[in-house]
Amino acid sequence: MKRTILNLTFCFALVSTMFGCKAFHTIQSGENATGKPYELVVVCAQQAWISELGDTLQAILKQPVAELPIYEPMFDVMRILPNNFKSLTERHRNILVVNVSPDIKEPAIVVKYDATAKPQVYIVAQGPDNHTLAQYISENRENLLYVLEKAERDRRVSYASAFPSQSLTPLVEQMFSVKMPIPDDYALRTKSEDMVWISQEFPTASEGFFIYKYPYEGIESLKLDALIKARNRFAARIPGPREGSYMTTVSKIVDETGENYIPTKPEYKTIKIGDQPWVVMSGLWEVENYYMGGPFVSYTTVNKATNEVITIDCYVYNPKKPQKRNMLRDLQHLVYLVSFPTQDTATGK
Repeated sequence: MKRTILNLTFCFALVSTMFGCKAFHTIQSGENATGKPYELVVVCAQQAWISELGDTLQAILKQPVAELPIYEPMFDVMRILPNNFKSLTERHRNILVVNVSPDIKEPAIVVKYDATAKPQVYIVAQGPDNHTLAQYISENRENLLYVLEKAERDRRVSYASAFPSQSLTPLVEQMFSVKMPIPDDYALRTKSEDMVWISQEFPTASEGFFIYKYPYEGIESLKLDALIKARNRFAARIPGPREGSYMTTVSKIVDETGENYIPTKPEYKTIKIGDQPWVVMSGLWEVENYYMGGPFVSYTTVNKATNEVITIDCYVYNPKKPQKRNMLRDLQHLVYLVSFPTQDTATGK
């Protein structure tokens, strides 16, 4: 059997027969999914939970979010016993059912969407014993995380597509020659010829992003030091609370002794969203001449139609609460809304 996550869409009767248990339930038409973003209900018997299998699941699901300086788990895991899986919990937005039985011949992971509510991702992990299933889940950890993360991202993308800002969405397209539906819960802060700053402001917090562009001058434009330099140039236009204060990228941090500073640079990696390559830079921002800061993640690519570098820089400020994962993820998901026009469309030819 090929050891990959299976995305199955056939009928529930076949799935239930395959599992030999009530892994899936009848779709409850019109039921809305419950739960908060990045919460995950794990339905698992006590014996399995305190074994190697439970340890493996927790190590995968509770691993730290890489972009944050202080530990936050990738998912808030709520483990419940199988006999408590009913009513409200079975309508949760993210569900992982663990099924261990000697009657199961080979391990497998099956994914179904909107099984008992919507929008919902419902995963069943099954195996003949705790060790075999733990090993199988470990081998497929990246697939498992991808399915869960994509479900959360799709919900955010769906909202933004359904409720785009009638002013910001065309503004971004006009300025940067890309389509990017901006959710209507964001507002414009400032704009100039080559940059726009958009955010949601709360009494003690802020989540926002700024988009900027500049001419592409070859592959050197996408190197780490060049991206940091460009970021600081544009971030300096975002003012802080005090006159003369402005956003910049953290370049030094306190060492383990707490007495000295050491140089630091953002993390750097490349990804693809669809067919479009992006450079992702994640680190910390601060305000020059003021005590203020937080995490950021920037996404940079080249618009081949205009021969320009485009960066979408997402930042979070929330000093009252250490939890920043959901706010940052909200912003990161917006990048998946970006689409690029063809050469002819962008140039009008």
